[in-house]
Amino acid sequence: MIPEAGLAALWLAASLSVLGLFLSALHVRGTIDADRPVRGLAVVQGLLCLFAFVILLIVFARTDLSVALVAENSHSAKPFIYKVAGAWGNHEGSMLLWVTVLGLSGAALATFSRQLPSRTLIAALGAQAALALGFHAFLLFASNPFARLDPAPIEGRGLNPLLQDPGLAFHPPTLYLGYVGLSVAFSLAVGAMLAGDVDRQLARAMRPWVLGAWIFLTLGITAGSYWAYYELGWGGWWFWDPVENASLMPWLAATALLHSVAVLGARNALKAWTMMLAVIAFSMSMVGTFLVRSGILTSVHAFAVDPTRGAFILALLGIYVTAAFGIFAVRAANLREGAPFEPVSREAGIVVNNLLLTVILGIVFIGTLYPLSAEALTGEKMSVGAPYFNSVAGPLAILLGVLLAVGPLLSWRQERRPIARKLAIPSLFAATALVIALLAMPQASLLAKAGLALAAGLLPATIIPLIGRNPLRTPLTIWGMAIAHLGAAVSIGGMAADTAFTTEKLTAAAPGDTVDVGPWLVKFESVSPVAGPNWTAVEAELRASRGGGVHVLKPQSRYFTDPPTETNEAAIQTLLSGQLYTVLGKSDAEGRYQLRLWWKPLVTLIWFGGFLIALGGLLALLGHARRSWRRRAFR
Repeated sequence: MIPEAGLAALWLAASLSVLGLFLSALHVRGTIDADRPVRGLAVVQGLLCLFAFVILLIVFARTDLSVALVAENSHSAKPFIYKVAGAWGNHEGSMLLWVTVLGLSGAALATFSRQLPSRTLIAALGAQAALALGFHAFLLFASNPFARLDPAPIEGRGLNPLLQDPGLAFHPPTLYLGYVGLSVAFSLAVGAMLAGDVDRQLARAMRPWVLGAWIFLTLGITAGSYWAYYELGWGGWWFWDPVENASLMPWLAATALLHSVAVLGARNALKAWTMMLAVIAFSMSMVGTFLVRSGILTSVHAFAVDPTRGAFILALLGIYVTAAFGIFAVRAANLREGAPFEPVSREAGIVVNNLLLTVILGIVFIGTLYPLSAEALTGEKMSVGAPYFNSVAGPLAILLGVLLAVGPLLSWRQERRPIARKLAIPSLFAATALVIALLAMPQASLLAKAGLALAAGLLPATIIPLIGRNPLRTPLTIWGMAIAHLGAAVSIGGMAADTAFTTEKLTAAAPGDTVDVGPWLVKFESVSPVAGPNWTAVEAELRASRGGGVHVLKPQSRYFTDPPTETNEAAIQTLLSGQLYTVLGKSDAEGRYQLRLWWKPLVTLIWFGGFLIALGGLLALLGHARRSWRRRAFR
């Protein structure tokens, strides 16, 4: 009866969301005082969702094949970690994880945001209950994760082999924490607009949610990029796949929202813009949900293949976004801005930053959705790939990076000191790097050269705000900003270096042959069969030498029986100077094997920089939490 208990918990949570929505509406209208009941309902609803998700984890851990979801996505021979992680490696389970994070977010909002006016908080909890109600309906009527099979099959069908990787254990949960974390910012914006309380207090309440969601999105995108890089065997770290873009779009919106909330908190300005960004950010997470689960995409990242589910999510997206923008249209005119600021100021820099982020978001949105819309209307398949995104969004990203160097050096309200003096050293670094790139790398693209110059200029620019400060007394928020911007410089440098310096060799080789790629000599020593828990493979032994050192790499070509799938497992040698990336392909009649080899200098900086960005966000979050605690302690 365990699966039935999980299903009953979901029905009860859905019922409580209806009750919470009704009571919050009465509270906002002033009919009754429902502050405590609404907050209590939000907490209980979150606990019920958590209970249901734990039940799903249990049935997957036990390989309970009487549950249809387990039978379709698990196998008794699968390693235990993939049995557990497989609970969210499918459509229904991932949606239950989504609903669980949504419920727990509502519970946390009810528990930890009591500094807000009661009317604003309860209106926000009502908006959160409305979101939960729609997704509960989706789970219960279109994607029941606890549906039974009678009779139960003897064995399960297994998990997609491309998902049988430790990345499945943390990549989807981190993304969902980011996606659904933006729901709280959305609900707070809706609640504040309904209550008419868009002010600094709202910014202080919203900031940790936006920052937390942004941190998890950053981690999820960074980890997902590396997972696809080593698992898919194609040697790239970003493909502009629509599902990759589905996570990038809310990150871009959340980045703009994060900076806008900072202006609202510091200067009580950009009220209407902040409210609109809060709606857009969550809308982008809903668009991502639609893309992944609508059945309109064929991707290793996409779960659903039933278009009726996509129609359900599209309806939810239309209802929530239309309602939110309707509230914004009615209330935006009544939002009074704070003190004005000059064109040369940190506020102005953030406005330009937001505009660039919004334009890039629009470019990615159009490039992702236009081919799908055109196919729906004409029936002809279209594709928009890297050339479009790189040529259109790339130059804007370079401008955004320049602003990243300038913005933190500006003062609030009005810049009274010559900004050129502050930018002298970063400009010198950037100009030197650009000249070297132009002279020494004529074959590299202009975008790659600009990226190297930008990274070189950003590095000193991120340090300047720390100069003259006592490191022990410098606020964590300042450290967080500096480290996050440093991470951006490191990532940009890694991207540019990978584009400018990577060398590739595709060849057919037999044991005993030697192949060169970049500065490496790779000897194909042997091929042998190996067996894993639920797969068999052909494994090559490669000996790579550069100078005096020798490194052994063992790429594999694997075969899974449940479901029948062939995959390539890349072997990667990581050094401080870069990565040697090797892939073993199929054999021919003459006993030769296809080998794909890449030498990718400094490519690891891409992901190291991503984690530095997230670390900077975490330090800023801790700094805001410490400030909030002190404010309450001395009140």
